[in-house]
Amino acid sequence: MKDTIQVTIIDREGKEHLLDAPTDMNMNIMEICKSYELPVEGTCGGMALCASCQVYLESDTQLPEQNDSELAMLDQAFHVRDNSRLGCQIRITEEIDGMVLRLAP
Repeated sequence: MKDTIQVTIIDREGKEHLLDAPTDMNMNIMEICKSYELPVEGTCGGMALCASCQVYLESDTQLPEQNDSELAMLDQAFHVRDNSRLGCQIRITEEIDGMVLRLAP
């Protein structure tokens, strides 16, 4: 089992950031982005209540299905696409190693 994975985050200016993320701390994408000081607000603290951590899945990474809270929040959010996800709902696990995400506007 890997202790650390890597994910690529493309910021709003198009710059790629390769982030190391620990798999043993029960963190999510929003928290990792904040720890690297990327412009992700996470206003609700990761409760799927604000969509300020919305990202676009740019890779073929298989993610768990969206829960009802995430779907409801994305239904009310701006700039939503077919590949939109809430960063707070993507857990850091080995399965997402190599994933590429783009920050939503």
